[in-house]
Amino acid sequence: MKIAFKLNGRSKTVDVPPATLVCDLLRENLGLTGTHVGCDTSQCGACVVLLDGEAVKSCTLIAPALEGKVLTTIEGLAKGDKLHPMQEAFHLNHGLQCGFCTPGMVMTAIDFASHNPAPSEEETRAALEGNICRCTGYQNIVKSVMAGAAAMAAEETAAA
Repeated sequence: MKIAFKLNGRSKTVDVPPATLVCDLLRENLGLTGTHVGCDTSQCGACVVLLDGEAVKSCTLIAPALEGKVLTTIEGLAKGDKLHPMQEAFHLNHGLQCGFCTPGMVMTAIDFASHNPAPSEEETRAALEGNICRCTGYQNIVKSVMAGAAAMAAEETAAA
Protein backbone atom coordinates (compact mmCIF):
# COMPACT_ATOMS: atom_id res chain seq x y z
CA MET A 1 0.00 0.00 0.00
CA LYS A 2 1.36 3.43 -0.95
CA ILE A 3 1.10 6.09 1.75
CA ALA A 4 1.97 9.76 1.24
CA PHE A 5 2.65 12.03 4.21
CA LYS A 6 5.06 14.65 5.52
CA LEU A 7 7.86 13.30 7.69
CA ASN A 8 9.99 15.76 9.63
CA GLY A 9 9.15 18.52 7.18
CA ARG A 10 9.69 16.54 3.98
CA SER A 11 7.20 14.85 1.70
CA LYS A 12 7.44 11.08 1.87
CA THR A 13 5.78 8.23 0.01
CA VAL A 14 6.23 4.68 1.25
CA ASP A 15 4.95 1.32 0.07
CA VAL A 16 4.26 -0.98 3.00
CA PRO A 17 1.76 -3.64 4.03
CA PRO A 18 -1.37 -1.95 5.48
CA ALA A 19 -0.93 -3.60 8.90
CA THR A 20 2.55 -2.06 9.40
CA LEU A 21 2.83 -0.26 12.71
CA VAL A 22 4.18 3.30 12.48
CA CYS A 23 6.96 2.48 14.97
CA ASP A 24 8.09 -0.39 12.71
CA LEU A 25 7.83 1.77 9.60
CA LEU A 26 10.04 4.40 11.23
CA ARG A 27 12.64 2.05 12.66
CA GLU A 28 12.80 -0.76 10.10
CA ASN A 29 11.81 0.85 6.81
CA LEU A 30 13.02 4.43 7.23
CA GLY A 31 15.98 3.96 9.57
CA LEU A 32 14.70 6.48 12.14
CA THR A 33 15.65 4.69 15.33
CA GLY A 34 15.04 7.57 17.74
CA THR A 35 11.49 6.33 18.24
CA HIS A 36 11.88 3.49 20.72
CA VAL A 37 9.69 0.47 21.38
CA GLY A 38 9.82 -0.59 25.00
CA CYS A 39 6.72 -2.59 25.79
CA ASP A 40 4.66 -3.51 22.70
CA THR A 41 1.55 -2.90 24.82
CA SER A 42 1.16 0.90 24.53
CA GLN A 43 2.00 1.47 28.18
CA CYS A 44 5.55 2.85 28.28
CA GLY A 45 5.38 5.86 25.93
CA ALA A 46 8.86 5.37 24.47
CA CYS A 47 7.36 5.32 20.97
CA VAL A 48 5.55 8.67 21.12
CA VAL A 49 5.68 10.81 17.98
CA LEU A 50 3.72 13.88 16.91
CA LEU A 51 0.98 13.34 14.33
CA ASP A 52 -0.34 16.69 13.13
CA GLY A 53 1.19 18.13 16.30
CA GLU A 54 -0.53 15.69 18.67
CA ALA A 55 1.38 13.15 20.75
CA VAL A 56 0.47 9.59 19.72
CA LYS A 57 1.94 6.20 20.54
CA SER A 58 3.34 4.90 17.29
CA CYS A 59 3.11 1.27 18.45
CA THR A 60 -0.69 1.49 18.27
CA LEU A 61 -0.95 3.35 14.97
CA ILE A 62 -0.95 1.62 11.60
CA ALA A 63 0.80 3.19 8.64
CA PRO A 64 -2.34 4.01 6.58
CA ALA A 65 -3.30 6.50 9.32
CA LEU A 66 -0.39 8.66 8.10
CA GLU A 67 -1.98 9.36 4.70
CA GLY A 68 -1.99 13.13 4.15
CA LYS A 69 -0.76 13.85 7.68
CA VAL A 70 2.32 15.50 9.18
CA LEU A 71 4.50 13.19 11.27
CA THR A 72 7.32 14.50 13.45
CA THR A 73 9.82 12.26 15.18
CA ILE A 74 12.58 13.13 17.63
CA GLU A 75 14.95 13.34 14.64
CA GLY A 76 12.86 16.15 13.16
CA LEU A 77 12.99 18.55 16.11
CA ALA A 78 16.43 20.14 15.96
CA LYS A 79 17.18 22.78 13.35
CA GLY A 80 20.74 21.97 12.35
CA ASP A 81 22.85 22.22 15.50
CA LYS A 82 20.11 24.11 17.39
CA LEU A 83 18.08 21.84 19.64
CA HIS A 84 14.33 22.31 20.03
CA PRO A 85 13.65 24.26 23.26
CA MET A 86 12.27 21.11 24.94
CA GLN A 87 15.35 19.09 23.96
CA GLU A 88 17.56 21.88 25.29
CA ALA A 89 15.60 21.94 28.56
CA PHE A 90 16.07 18.18 29.01
CA HIS A 91 19.79 18.67 28.42
CA LEU A 92 20.17 21.63 30.79
CA ASN A 93 18.03 20.13 33.57
CA HIS A 94 19.48 16.61 33.38
CA GLY A 95 16.11 15.17 32.39
CA LEU A 96 17.57 11.91 31.17
CA GLN A 97 19.78 9.09 32.29
CA CYS A 98 19.94 6.08 30.00
CA GLY A 99 17.96 7.99 27.35
CA PHE A 100 15.63 5.17 26.34
CA CYS A 101 12.43 6.95 27.40
CA THR A 102 13.69 10.42 26.48
CA PRO A 103 12.38 10.67 22.88
CA GLY A 104 8.87 9.74 23.98
CA MET A 105 9.05 12.04 26.99
CA VAL A 106 10.21 14.95 24.83
CA MET A 107 7.50 14.40 22.22
CA THR A 108 4.80 14.11 24.89
CA ALA A 109 6.15 17.23 26.59
CA ILE A 110 6.09 19.25 23.36
CA ASP A 111 2.42 18.48 22.77
CA PHE A 112 1.60 19.19 26.44
CA ALA A 113 3.55 22.47 26.47
CA SER A 114 1.92 23.64 23.25
CA HIS A 115 -1.40 23.64 25.15
CA ASN A 116 -0.04 24.68 28.54
CA PRO A 117 2.85 27.19 28.37
CA ALA A 118 3.12 27.60 32.15
CA PRO A 119 2.28 24.23 33.69
CA SER A 120 2.34 23.50 37.40
CA GLU A 121 4.32 20.57 38.73
CA GLU A 122 1.07 18.67 39.32
CA GLU A 123 -0.13 19.28 35.74
CA THR A 124 3.25 18.23 34.38
CA ARG A 125 3.27 15.00 36.35
CA ALA A 126 -0.26 14.21 35.17
CA ALA A 127 0.74 14.87 31.54
CA LEU A 128 3.62 12.40 31.82
CA GLU A 129 1.53 9.55 33.25
CA GLY A 130 1.60 7.65 29.95
CA ASN A 131 5.42 7.63 29.87
CA ILE A 132 7.54 5.34 31.98
CA CYS A 133 11.12 6.01 33.01
CA ARG A 134 12.88 3.24 34.87
CA CYS A 135 15.99 5.24 35.76
CA THR A 136 14.82 8.35 37.57
CA GLY A 137 12.39 9.57 40.17
CA TYR A 138 11.04 11.95 37.52
CA GLN A 139 12.25 15.05 39.42
CA ASN A 140 14.54 16.26 36.66
CA ILE A 141 12.13 15.18 33.94
CA VAL A 142 9.40 17.33 35.49
CA LYS A 143 11.83 20.25 35.85
CA SER A 144 12.84 19.77 32.22
CA VAL A 145 9.27 19.80 30.94
CA MET A 146 8.40 22.91 32.93
CA ALA A 147 11.54 24.71 31.72
CA GLY A 148 10.92 23.53 28.16
CA ALA A 149 7.34 24.82 28.26
CA ALA A 150 8.60 28.23 29.37
CA ALA A 151 11.26 28.23 26.64
CA MET A 152 8.74 27.24 23.98
CA ALA A 153 6.40 30.02 25.11
CA ALA A 154 9.26 32.56 25.08
CA GLU A 155 10.32 31.46 21.59
CA GLU A 156 6.74 31.75 20.33
CA THR A 157 6.40 35.23 21.86
CA ALA A 158 9.69 36.35 20.31
CA ALA A 159 8.59 35.08 16.90
CA ALA A 160 5.27 36.97 17.05
